[in-house]
Amino acid sequence: MKSDIAKKGASGASTRALFYGMGYTREEIDRPLIGVVNSQNDVVPGHMLLDRVAKAVRDGVLMSGGTPIEFPAIAICDGIAMGHEGMKYPLASRELICDSIEAMALAHQFDALVLIPNCDKTVPGMLMAAARLNLPTIFISGGPMRAGYSEGEALDFSSIMEKVGQFHGGNATEEELENTAINACPGCGCCSGLFTANSMNCLTEALGMGLPYNGTALCDSGERIRMAKTAGIKIMELLAKDIRPRDIMTRDAFENAMVVDMAMAGSTNTALHLPAIAHEAGITLALTDFDKASRRTPYLAKLSPSGVHHMEDLHRAGGIPALMNELTKRDLIIRDIPTVTGFTIGENIAPCPVRDRNVIKPIDAPYHDQGGLAILYGNLAPGGAVVKESAVAPEMLQHSGPAVVFNSEDEATEAINGRQIKAGDVVVIRYEGPKGGPGMREMLGPTSTIAGMGLDKDVALLTDGRFSGASRGASIGHISPEALADGPIALVRTGDIIDIDIPGRTLSMRVPDEELEARKAALTHPEPRVKTGYLARYARLVTSANTGAVLE
Repeated sequence: MKSDIAKKGASGASTRALFYGMGYTREEIDRPLIGVVNSQNDVVPGHMLLDRVAKAVRDGVLMSGGTPIEFPAIAICDGIAMGHEGMKYPLASRELICDSIEAMALAHQFDALVLIPNCDKTVPGMLMAAARLNLPTIFISGGPMRAGYSEGEALDFSSIMEKVGQFHGGNATEEELENTAINACPGCGCCSGLFTANSMNCLTEALGMGLPYNGTALCDSGERIRMAKTAGIKIMELLAKDIRPRDIMTRDAFENAMVVDMAMAGSTNTALHLPAIAHEAGITLALTDFDKASRRTPYLAKLSPSGVHHMEDLHRAGGIPALMNELTKRDLIIRDIPTVTGFTIGENIAPCPVRDRNVIKPIDAPYHDQGGLAILYGNLAPGGAVVKESAVAPEMLQHSGPAVVFNSEDEATEAINGRQIKAGDVVVIRYEGPKGGPGMREMLGPTSTIAGMGLDKDVALLTDGRFSGASRGASIGHISPEALADGPIALVRTGDIIDIDIPGRTLSMRVPDEELEARKAALTHPEPRVKTGYLARYARLVTSANTGAVLE
């Protein structure tokens, strides 16, 4: 065992002394040491109940002859960080989560890991750590919250953000706003729509790193606790069989994940996180790979913010196993890939039919013949840009309009709230990329305000930053290269005509090449917004979004 180097023989006596001091017995020390990485805290709804999950994991490990040793990981709530300087930190925290797990796991020579994430950056950060360390590892996420309800209408986190937009637009009262706030998030768990957290928890299943229903079993259910105990048992099997993350997270596994992503129209942030996870596994995923997957994959599950269904509905319909089973009918899923269950993907999903055709459509009668995300290219985005096509109104799939340019989200929000944006405009928000932000802020505020004002069918938003998984409308993000990396988005001027063709996969500005060259020669960037601390270091090392915003 890996831990033997630290605890066995005469040289391990000092380690044993420290374990004895903590109350461990010699029998516990001699067993395999299983790191249980618990991202519980009392500030993130998706993480508040993770101690219940961690206890069940520890029980499972103990039942199977291992010694569970728990240590923490940080987790930031994107919703609470939204709309202020705090939103510069969530994406950057992904690297901190990955690095800190590496430091703890290798410093203490754990034999295997059980990783307990739930929200937006903990899931990809932990998957990156799993791929980097390549120790036997299993994931057990915290699970989604239930949808909220008010007056018979299903609510989720995007509901309150859009209600804020309605309030600013004079279309909602303060009482209506507070009623939505009280009812939108009825309990703990990650937000109930198919936003970034639930997208990544579902894709953990598709990659083979989580047990079936990891992405959909509700946070407060007994099923979630049973699954956690099973994860504790299964990690001992993975250790005994020496099955490691890079045996599971192969190129084929990432192909499966992209197909599932397109079939359910996951968050645009998956196009940031999957390439970063693959990078740690020594695999290159390009934005073109996402577009190829989208073009061959029918859109089968339409969840909020694209539709009316929520995670609990997907779970009742059979969850990710049923969705993947349906996709096998066109051989879109590669089945002979190992998973943490000890069985292949094909074996896991074979007995899982679709239970509700209102939630998961038949593959021969999909919502759309192509997947939920689209990758756009053109003289405005030579490195690519990402849009959730499934959440765009048909009227906005092709659009041309004048640019209204802002050098920060704050400037844009002020203008939108001040009703300075009119139908037909293309709002351009730049210097919000990984370097420029720094941290690539998520912009649910501007998109929700636009939607709340009823302009989501008339106004497009473009940015080198990113949009929340809860965003809807013609919200095109991840424009690469970003402005601070001299990308063409830095050259756009208010009044330039922007042409958007999502079905045609193009994003361009009607500015002659010679004019763009002249603008580039005269280009000066704003002063860095952050000059000290972690974000300053992050800005120096991070790459543009089309690479997954990995650190060089």
